[in-house]
Amino acid sequence: MFRYILCFAVLLAWAVPAGAAPAHAAMAAITLSQATGPAGTSVTVTGTGFPKKTSGTLSAGTNSVPFKTSASGYFTTELVMPESADPTVTVRAVAATAGATATFTLTYSSPSTAEEDPAEPAPAPAPATPAAPAPATLRFGVGTPGGPLAAAELDEVTALAGEAPSIILSYKDFNQAPPITELEAVRARGALTLLTWEPWAWGGGTAQPAYSLDRITAGDFDPYLSQWGESLAAWGHPVMLRFGHEMNGNWYPWSEQLNGNGSGDYVAAWQHVHAVVTAAGATNVTWVWNPNVPYWGSVPLAGLYPGAAYVDAVALDGYNWGTSASWSSWVSPSQLFGDGLSQLRTLAPGKQILIAETSSAEQGGNKADWITSLFSYLAAQPDITAVTWFHYNKETDWRINSSTSSAGAFKQALAARR
Repeated sequence: MFRYILCFAVLLAWAVPAGAAPAHAAMAAITLSQATGPAGTSVTVTGTGFPKKTSGTLSAGTNSVPFKTSASGYFTTELVMPESADPTVTVRAVAATAGATATFTLTYSSPSTAEEDPAEPAPAPAPATPAAPAPATLRFGVGTPGGPLAAAELDEVTALAGEAPSIILSYKDFNQAPPITELEAVRARGALTLLTWEPWAWGGGTAQPAYSLDRITAGDFDPYLSQWGESLAAWGHPVMLRFGHEMNGNWYPWSEQLNGNGSGDYVAAWQHVHAVVTAAGATNVTWVWNPNVPYWGSVPLAGLYPGAAYVDAVALDGYNWGTSASWSSWVSPSQLFGDGLSQLRTLAPGKQILIAETSSAEQGGNKADWITSLFSYLAAQPDITAVTWFHYNKETDWRINSSTSSAGAFKQALAARR
C-alpha cells in the first residue's frame, strides 16, 4: 500500500506546477456585514477558507487590522471604511498564501483635488446637514416555508421588511444530498445560507435508533458526510452550517435525553462530523453551534459544547410563545435570551453570536412592541451579528405580517437599528 501511495504522491507532484497556489488559496472568501455606506462605517468582515490558525491582515485603503484564523480557517473582525476619491473601496484579506477581496461602495466620496479648478471661486458652503447614519451591523435573516428556492416568499419578505435578507435559513435531514442549487440561489440574491443539517429522517419521530449519536461517531455515516464535504468544497463559497441544532431540548433524536443517547455523545458526534467534512476539503464552512434558549429541565450547555477548535460561531433559538400554548406566557426579549447569551459568552468567549431562529406570537401581549424591543436589545450587543426571523404560520402565526401593526413595527425596527 505504501508503494502505491508514494507513486500517487510523485504523480501528483509532477501534475501540479511548482508555482501553483495551494488549494486553499482558491477557497478563501470574505463577506461584509454591509456593502454600502459612508466613509467611517465600521464593517464586520467574515472570512472562510483561509489557512488554519494563521495570522493575517485585513485592509481597505490605508486602514488595516490584523486577524487570526480559527482551526477551520475562519475569522471575523471589524474594519473602518476609509475616505476615498473613488466610489468603491476594495477590502482585502491576506493570510500566508491565501487572499480574498470584496467591494464596499461609498454612499458619498471625498472630492478629488485633481477635479478642482483654482481659477473658480469656491462655492458658498452648503447648510449643515446631519451626518448620514451608519449602516446596520446586525444582519437580517429569514426562514420561509418554501426555503431558498421560493423566490416569491423571499421577495414578499423583502417588501415587508424594507430590505432584502442577507441570511436565508434552510433545513436538510440525513437523507438529502448537499443542496448546491439552493446554495447558489441564495448566493445569487447576495445572501448567505444558514444551513440546518439534521441527523434524522424527517417524519420519523424522536425514536430513530438508526440515527443514534454513537452510530454517527462510529462512522456509519462517513460516506454520506464525505459526500457533503466534497460537494461543499467543490462549490467553494461561504456557507454557515448548524449541525444538530437545539440539542439541549427533548424534541429531536439527537438529544442526549432520547434515542438511546447518553452524556458526552453529542460532543463526540459533532467532533466526528466536523473532522470528516473538513477532511473532505470543506474549509468554506462556518460551523455554527446552536442550542435552544435554556429552560428548566434542558440539558446543561457546558456538557454539549464541542470546544473552540470545532466551533466558529454560536447561536440561540428562542421564541416568545405568549399565551398561544397552554404552558406558555409572555416574555420580553431580554427575559427570553438573557441567560442563554450569558452562557454562550462564558462557554465560547470571543465567538460571534447569531440569533438563528426567533419570532413572537400575537397572543398575550403586544407583538409590535416586542419586535421593537427585540431589535433594540440585540443591536446594542456588538457580538450579536445576526437575527433570523422564522416567517412561518405554524404552531401559531409567527410571520412578520401576522398583523398590520406587527409588519409596520418590523420595518421600522430594522430601519432604526442602523
